[in-house]
Amino acid sequence: MSDPQMSARPQTAGIFLELRKRLQTGLLIVRKDVARSPADVTVTGGTSSLSVQTPGGELSISLPAGVTFERGSCIPTPAGESSEDELHFRLRIDVARSTDEEAFDSLIETLRAKETYCFHCQGCKTRLLEDRAFKRVLPLPNGNWNAIVDDWCCHPDPFANKKLLPREKDCLLGDTFLLLSRDGSCEQTLTEDVSPVSSGDGQEPKKSCQRLALISCKSCSSVLGESVSPETLKLYMTQVVVEPAVGDRKAESSLNRSVFLEKVIAARLMHLSNTLSTFHFSVQTPDGKAFLLVWLLNIDSITASIPEMYIRGEGSVSALPPHSPSPRAARALKLLYTSCSHPGIQQRDLSVATCLNSLREKKEHFGERIPCLNRTLCSDGPAQILR
Repeated sequence: MSDPQMSARPQTAGIFLELRKRLQTGLLIVRKDVARSPADVTVTGGTSSLSVQTPGGELSISLPAGVTFERGSCIPTPAGESSEDELHFRLRIDVARSTDEEAFDSLIETLRAKETYCFHCQGCKTRLLEDRAFKRVLPLPNGNWNAIVDDWCCHPDPFANKKLLPREKDCLLGDTFLLLSRDGSCEQTLTEDVSPVSSGDGQEPKKSCQRLALISCKSCSSVLGESVSPETLKLYMTQVVVEPAVGDRKAESSLNRSVFLEKVIAARLMHLSNTLSTFHFSVQTPDGKAFLLVWLLNIDSITASIPEMYIRGEGSVSALPPHSPSPRAARALKLLYTSCSHPGIQQRDLSVATCLNSLREKKEHFGERIPCLNRTLCSDGPAQILR
């Protein structure tokens, strides 16, 4: 019988691989529990695959299409402070050009005018809105557009105290939400509950009495968005799944909640960084309170992390849970993030020393390598990303 304390511990990555497509380079990290010296490690490549031979056996890592290992390019490199526990290798890769190599699945890229869609609750997969066809699908201004109106207008703000709302059969796309008009079917699948929310600033008690009309799924009670007016719904992109209307097809049920959040937020970070040329963000609650600062370091990484137990043959690679390290290398956004201690922290410039201290604290807390932590970005509740 296995020790329950042992099974509760996080699995240590025996092999970690990070490839950079734009630089066409890679870093391979092998723990000394897997191989004692560089002579014990042999790296070869095939068609979209990388094979790592160690005393524990041969491990084949699948690479994305068009990415191949450059034969004979893998060489040992100093491991720095980690030299007692790890072996580091540098390698080179060849990357075939592809028209969709920078594409992440994104709700923004999915919706089109004059096509029919169904909206599902991401939590229970219940169909919320059926056969919605939009005459117009329009992007909203960036979330901070009100703050710069005075810089562009030579007269008083014409948009003061006005909301941008959709007309009938419109779909307006914000940074992290959609605005839709209500119809009769909403009463069958959605509920509305008015809830008090804090202002995000404890020093202004008058604002703490704000009330938010939350929209929830009638089947599972998950919060899906807000009611911004009697005729308009605001749905959070992290809470709904949008798919083309094809028969009675249900939403993808195998998509893990954490994986879904990763895909949505990665797509938003990619879109915002490309369109706004900014790489620092704050993650906020619906009431505007920032709880996480995020810096986008690079968008071209391909990573794979394999636990020691699978390298030694103690477990089946095919039996890995959906969100566990896998022998298939996948695209990843490399992020630096830290918690906000107060609402105004997003305006502060953090020094290199502060960032390094943040990384060191997270490494000590989790007891694992920082590259393996890049997957988790935000909590399981609705959130919005602002510049």
